[in-house]
This record gives sequence, C-alpha cells and structure tokens, in this order.
Amino acid sequence: MTPRLKKSVVMVGMMGAGKSAVGKELAQQLGVPFLDSDAEIERAANATIAEIFARDGEAFFRDKEAQVIARLIDDEPCVLSVGGGAFLRGDTRERITERGVSVWLKADIDTLWQRVRRKDTRPLLRTANPFQTLAELIAAREPAYSRADLTVQTTADYAIETTAEKVIEALATRPDVLDYV
Repeated sequence: MTPRLKKSVVMVGMMGAGKSAVGKELAQQLGVPFLDSDAEIERAANATIAEIFARDGEAFFRDKEAQVIARLIDDEPCVLSVGGGAFLRGDTRERITERGVSVWLKADIDTLWQRVRRKDTRPLLRTANPFQTLAELIAAREPAYSRADLTVQTTADYAIETTAEKVIEALATRPDVLDYV
C-alpha cells in the first residue's frame, strides 16, 4: 500500500535538528513537494536570512516568515520545513494546526551542536559563546515545540532515511493526515 498525504506536514524544531534533510527525504518517500520557508523567504527578499536579520531585524523577519508560512500551508499538501523560531508565534502555530500537522524533530543539545557549530549561516549563534546561546535557545523554545502535534526523537546515529521513516510511523497514527491507498 502507498501512503497518501491529506494535509501538509510541517517540520519544526531547533536549527540542526534535521528539518530540511529529513523533510526532503520524507517528501520523496510520500511523493509530495518539499518546501523550505527560509528558502522561500530568501527568494522573495533576494537576500539571505542573515542579511535580512542584519538589515531589518528579527521582528521584521518573523513577520515575513509568518506570511510566507501562511501562504505555503494553504496550498496543496507538501512537506514544509520552517525556521527554528517560526513555531514560537501563536498565530503561526494555530494556522499550522488548522491546515496541517506539525512534527517536532527533537534532538539533544550535543547532536544539535555537532551539526551547527561550524556553520556561519546561523545569525542567532553569532555570539561570544554560541554553545551557551544554543542551550538558552533550546530552553526558551522547547515549551513551544512541545505543543507540536507529533514529536519524533532524532539522534546523531539515525540516518536521514531512518528519521523520515520514524516520521511516517508517527503520521500513520493520524488518519486525518495520512492514509494508505
């Protein structure tokens, strides 16, 4: 039997959790498009996320991010990866829950740090102590992430395909999201 997606799956979680990598694999396994809200914002603004943060500030970016997510979630079912801070906004969370299903890719701090520590594309980690900043972000964001419709634990030893399969297993518990034809 082939899985059929009835509504969009929105991957949420911290930077480095694997939202984009797992989201792409998940979309491929489900035969639906993969979209990344950060990439859509960069395309629309003709600037990188870091440039938008530097030029216009985080509040401006978060407003634009909410608009882009609202547009994408209202379209045909897809797998959508959103930035780490997107799910913190109540209106964005509500729209995702109404129109799709949120999946929190939950990873521990060591896994996240291993994945993000050498990347300079993370504006929120451009601090004197990026590890401490990451820990503070996790502590601040986990209450919002815990409101996701589904949670899938991911670890450093999981292959991308394995995590995508775990997400499909979680989605299969929701007949409003996934069925088999």
